[in-house]
Amino acid sequence: MRRGGCISIVAAGLVLSACGGDDGGTSPSVATDTPPAGCDGSCASAATFLTTDDVQDVIARAVAEAQARSAPATIAVVDRVGNVLGVFQMNGAPPTLTVQSGTPVSGGLEGVNIIPTTLGAIAKAVTAAFLSSEDNSFTTRTASQIVQEHFNPLEPLASSGPLSGVQFSSLPCSDINTRFAMGSAADVGPKRTPLGLSADPGGLPLYKSGTPVGGVGVLADAIYTLDRNISDRDMDVDEAIAVAATFGRAAPDDKRANRLTVDGRSLRFSDMTESDLMSAPRTPPTFASVNGSAGSLKMVPGYSDGVVLAGTAFGQPASGIRPDALDYPGLDAFVLVDNTNTERFRPRAGTEASGALTDTEVREILRSALRIANRTRAQIRRPLGGSARVTVSVVDSNGVILGIARTRDAPMFGIDVSAQKARAAAFFSSSQAAAQLSALPDAVYLNAGLAVLRTEPLAQYVTAVQSFVGLPNALGDGQVAITSRTIGNLARVFYPDGIDGNPAGPLAKPMGEWSVFSTGIQLDLVYNAVVQHVGFVLGAAPDVPQNCTGISGFDSGFAVNAPIGALANGIQIFPGSAPVYRNRTLVGAVGVSGDGVDQDDLVAFRGLQDAASSLGTFGQAPTDLRADQLQPQGARLRYISCPQAPFIDSSDPEPCRGF
Repeated sequence: MRRGGCISIVAAGLVLSACGGDDGGTSPSVATDTPPAGCDGSCASAATFLTTDDVQDVIARAVAEAQARSAPATIAVVDRVGNVLGVFQMNGAPPTLTVQSGTPVSGGLEGVNIIPTTLGAIAKAVTAAFLSSEDNSFTTRTASQIVQEHFNPLEPLASSGPLSGVQFSSLPCSDINTRFAMGSAADVGPKRTPLGLSADPGGLPLYKSGTPVGGVGVLADAIYTLDRNISDRDMDVDEAIAVAATFGRAAPDDKRANRLTVDGRSLRFSDMTESDLMSAPRTPPTFASVNGSAGSLKMVPGYSDGVVLAGTAFGQPASGIRPDALDYPGLDAFVLVDNTNTERFRPRAGTEASGALTDTEVREILRSALRIANRTRAQIRRPLGGSARVTVSVVDSNGVILGIARTRDAPMFGIDVSAQKARAAAFFSSSQAAAQLSALPDAVYLNAGLAVLRTEPLAQYVTAVQSFVGLPNALGDGQVAITSRTIGNLARVFYPDGIDGNPAGPLAKPMGEWSVFSTGIQLDLVYNAVVQHVGFVLGAAPDVPQNCTGISGFDSGFAVNAPIGALANGIQIFPGSAPVYRNRTLVGAVGVSGDGVDQDDLVAFRGLQDAASSLGTFGQAPTDLRADQLQPQGARLRYISCPQAPFIDSSDPEPCRGF
């Protein structure tokens, strides 16, 4: 049970994959959007976006439900690329939230209670928008299910959630995600989020004409948390208000997360349905009737001027995502552009003094990865049998972005995540990781009273890895090739992953200190930056730079000290990357995100391999350097894991074997 009561829907001990019928979010929540016939990722057009009338209507419906429940709420609406289109705070709504995971944890973001609820509502709305596409509709309840220490949560001896760690992406300090210029209209994304992605139920996507056009996020109870027990049905006030808000613009029923399975387990969408609502969503109040009386629009520094904006149309230059016209012919590729429609990450050469990847090599890696994605059967899309939709990033060994390209309708979260994966693989495979991590300022944890709880030195993770793998120069000699799958092994609360009672991996906090808000190195790299950004919104600090690392703590005034450019947007700890070598020299990495994690691994690894076979000038990591040659604690590290028989056009059973 989360809060506000629950209804048991399965007997103790049954896992979610055994649940079905109308419980657990399987029934339609509200009057849904009706997609055109044949809508398969190609329905977004210049006409599909949230108008100001749409935004006002969404807010008014949410306010009516909140009033019916006597639960004053903060409501945020965003477009598909994360522009905040309106933030409405009702009279009496809690001004701040408290971070809680439902487990007794001291440290990380747990217990921090100074964060404005406006930031939590924005993060929820962005999460729902960023995780959804025309062929899959995910919510923050879905996110909660797939980021915890077990999948499914509380299932003993189950591995961690497939996207464990995704909550620390699209951060406010990211150099990939864009920032809102106060006093302007909605513009190019993907936009940053103030708290990363959210696992707190109450964030739902919004649809028009079969395509996602944004998301709505609600916070009424002042608790920023997650759903620990998915075997019951929560009567969740935040989610009820969000469900009312989506009436008429709700996700198509057959695209919802509960229609999809991962590892044989059904995903969650929403625990609330139209029948649970206390308001009359078919006859909502007007925005004019609630604005100024029930509450008011709020200005949020860095996100909203306190007015209602129209959203951008996805796939058009104004959204920051448009079709490619230069580098990827015949691949239905999309690229990122700025406000002048100039491509942000067109293929370029690496920055190393010698041996750098050329722009031709980068272009071929991206093309090959896109080809593999278009051939790969998707894991998280409906109808089944369609192609995976992903974003592909290539970086050099210094973490500099050399190119980013996407397939059609790939979810937005994959842009920042694919770059995080590529950068993490390049950084941890390099000879600089140990020295640069050790030079970072400590993460300075705060308690609820804004006093220093304790400090966490980043150097502790270097010595922990070296001891764990039995290599005194690990992370400092460049002699181990590491992928984001490897990093995930090392950053899990149990090693091997899912074996309850085992010690934590060397990049994770141990059980008792670990939660999704206190994970280990992934959070500690960016903790001070996140706290500084909260201080900025509160008017107590300058905004964070576009680098998430190297910022000193609250007690030192957030000074910038030795930032790591190679990890400017943080790291990611779930699969989907591979380092690139020229002979035995690291020259970069490729990262992929947007579908199932094994599919991401396949696109990264085989895309790199096919490009290497085509050009013959670079290749995979030498076999003897790969992390899967190591067996710390008697359990082999993982490097790449590709799905069996994954291609739509081929019966090849093991496409990654032999390379």
